[in-house]
Order: sequence, then structure tokens, then C-alpha cells
Amino acid sequence: MTTPPSGHVAAPPAPPGNGAAPGHSGLQSGLKNRHLSMIAVGGVIGAGLFVGSASGIAAAGPGILLSYALVGALVVFVMRMLGEMAAANPTSGSFSAYADRALGRWAGFSIGWLYWFFWVVVLAVEATAGAAILTSWVPAVPQWAWALIVMIVLTATNLASVASFGEFEFWFAGIKVVAIAAFIVLGGLAIFGVLPGTGHAATGFGNLTSHGGFLPHGPSAILTGVLMVVFSFMGSEIVTLAAGESEDPQRAVTKATKSVIWRVGIFYLGSILVVVSLLPWNDPSIAKKGSYVAALDSIGIPHAGQIMNVIVLTAVLSCLNSGLYTASRMAFSLGQRGDAPKGFARTNSRGVPQTAIVASVLFGFLAVGFNYLWPDTVFQFLLNSSGAVALFVWLVICFSQLRMRGIILRENPDKLLVRMWLFPYLTWATIAMISFVLVYMLTDDSPGGGRIQVLLSVLLAVIVVGISLVRDRIGGRAEQAAVKAP
Repeated sequence: MTTPPSGHVAAPPAPPGNGAAPGHSGLQSGLKNRHLSMIAVGGVIGAGLFVGSASGIAAAGPGILLSYALVGALVVFVMRMLGEMAAANPTSGSFSAYADRALGRWAGFSIGWLYWFFWVVVLAVEATAGAAILTSWVPAVPQWAWALIVMIVLTATNLASVASFGEFEFWFAGIKVVAIAAFIVLGGLAIFGVLPGTGHAATGFGNLTSHGGFLPHGPSAILTGVLMVVFSFMGSEIVTLAAGESEDPQRAVTKATKSVIWRVGIFYLGSILVVVSLLPWNDPSIAKKGSYVAALDSIGIPHAGQIMNVIVLTAVLSCLNSGLYTASRMAFSLGQRGDAPKGFARTNSRGVPQTAIVASVLFGFLAVGFNYLWPDTVFQFLLNSSGAVALFVWLVICFSQLRMRGIILRENPDKLLVRMWLFPYLTWATIAMISFVLVYMLTDDSPGGGRIQVLLSVLLAVIVVGISLVRDRIGGRAEQAAVKAP
């Protein structure tokens, strides 16, 4: 792919109502197939799986498996819909560009900016989490300095080239995948009492039912668990944004979409099944040490806490790396379509949208500052107002796919390489399930809980949609005035 000279706009904005990426985007196809494959596999393994699963187990007991299964099914369905659109038209704007085309420019503008906001807030969260781990290892360096160092290093890799981002993410994701696979194998051997050198007694699957039953807190706890685990799945859609800079976008998207079932099944359900089979769900060590460390300690793995800290740090760095990439590419796409400053759509001689990257990381730095200065006010507001954005994104993907199927069949039927199952019935069922989760979140009135997240996220969404509609109306009047002018 040819790159325009540095400082030139990569492509003119798409006309209103057309979210398709221009034929020449200015981005280089620097991601190799192995990069995309590992991004696809590792994208569903976030730090939330390692550090957040303990609270889910405490809330739902072994029934947390059903919570993960329900959310996993949602992710599979949403990724299938997104894969259908992305395989037909790979673009760095992904679902934002498809919403622009299918639902209207207001939709592409709104969900694009909401998604960008979500990820720049995540940058602050992950930078702070990574800094906390590094400070525990090297206390002489203050936590704020570690956060700064981590952000600078990963910003530099993203600015260097898309290939450097891909290489870092390949190894970050690779470590996560190997760690989870090793955990499942070791845990599985221990469950059946055949792990050599430990003398661990076989537990089988008795722990799933012997401590108050499979659902010790009742069936409603499954939905409580859903609220606690749903956001740990965010990031599976990154591969569809990255595909636009790969050697063979259609093949990469098709492969990633078709493999999402086993990825969710193995890495989430498989690893959580090991935890709740090795230990009683109410074992105090799960809450004290974390579910994975407690499980490793129970089978005599030495230095389990430090091993897991290394893995969690890798997951945090991976999330930071991919979050900065994702936010910058969404900003780039918005710039291309005229929904963001034109500078966001400029690429340098290496095909990197450096203005979009710098703007994203600057907001991330600002959010990190808020986290240290006003953690319980300003930063908590940022967290809560972005809390339900992931579900909004999934809803927009569903509604876009309902319209895009007909557009693809009408314009390029040969590009319908991936098809959503049982269309349109399963699409509508997925919309109903996501809507139900949002409504159920309103019943959680705990501090920082689901209710405040939904309400503030809806408020933010209304503001962004309002800005889009006002902007379009002003732009329409300007066009009419230009036509009437002699």
C-alpha cells in the first residue's frame, strides 16, 4: 500500500452516509498474518480475567461458569456479525464506519467517539495497574513515574510503525496464551490427581456441587455474575480494526471470526472451570490471593503470586498497547470521514497516524493525572461514564449488521464470506440479550455499580449524539447556502 508524503491528508472525508473507507487510506499493511492470528487469540484475554474473576466466583459460586457462558455467547454472536461486515469491507474504522453506512452519519460519529473515549480511559486504568505492580518490585521508583515510563514506551512503539505494534502485541498475547494453556493443563492434571511431583489429591468436579450446590446464591446470581464479567471480554473486536493494516484482511477477519468460539471456550470457561474444580468456591484464599494464584498455590506451584504478577503485567501492557492502537485508529477513521479534525487522518512516511496517536495518549496522560489528583471524583466520573460503552458498541454492531446484510447482498454479494447464523432472528435475540443486561444493570445501585454506569454512559451518549445532530444540521445549512449562492 502506497503511503502519501508526510503531512498530507491521507484521504478525503467520505461523503455523508457512506461509512466505507476510501480506497487509499494512507495506512501501511505492516501487520503479518501471525500478528493478526495472535491478536485475535490474545484479544479476548484481558487483565480482567486474571484479577476480576475472584469477585465473580464469590458472587455466583460455581454458577459463574454460566455467567461466563452467557457473556461468551454474546461475544461469539457479536463477533460473527462484525466479522460478516469486516470480511466484506475491512477498514480501520470497523463498526463505526459500518454504522455510518448502515444507520447514518450520526451513528458512526457517536459510536466512534464513545469508543475512542472508552479506550483512552482504559489507558489510564491499565497504566495505573501496571505501575502498581512495577512499584511493588522496584519501590524506589514512584508509581506515577512507572505509569509515565510505561505510557512513553508503548507510545514510542506505536509511533514507530504498525509492524512494531504488531510485534509487541504478538509477544504480549503469546505470553498470555501460553500462561492460560499451561494453567489449564496443570490444573486439569491436578483435578484428576495425576500431576507429578505434587501429591495433590484428586478433587474431580465435586467442588462444583458440594459447597451449597452449583448455585449457592440462587439462579439470580448468574445475572449478577454477568454484570461482573461482561467487561472483561471487551477487546475481541480489535482484530477487525487491525485487519485493515494486514497483508490479507479478508482472510484474517474470516479466520478470527470462525475461531472465536474455541477461544472463548478454552481461555475463559476452561480456566474458570479449573479454578472452581480445584478449590471450593468459598475458599478464603480466592478472595485474598486472587483465583488463579489461589489455584496454583493449592497444587504446590512455587512462587505462584510472582508468576501471576508477571502474567498480569503482561496482560496490562498488552491492553495498553492495543488500547492505544485502537483509540488512534478510530480517531484516524473519524478524521477520514470528516468527523474529527483533519490532522487525525494524516499519516507520516511510515504510514502511522501520529497526530491521532499523540492526541489519544495525551488524553490518556490527562486521565492518569486525574486518577492521582482526584481519584474519587473526576476519575470516577470518567470510569462510570465509559462503563456501559462496551454494550453500546455491541448494540450498534447488531443494528448495523441488520442493515448491512442487504447492502452487501445488493452491491457485492460475492464478498459475503462470513454469514451471521439464523439471520435475522439470532441478531434480534442478541439485541434483546444486550438490552436485558443494560436494564438489569439499573438494579445495581451499589457505589460505582451498574446503575450509575448506565445512567452516566447514557448521558454521555446523548450529549455526543446531540453534538452530531447539531453538527450535521449546521453543515446541511452551509451546503444549502453554498448552493444558493450565485
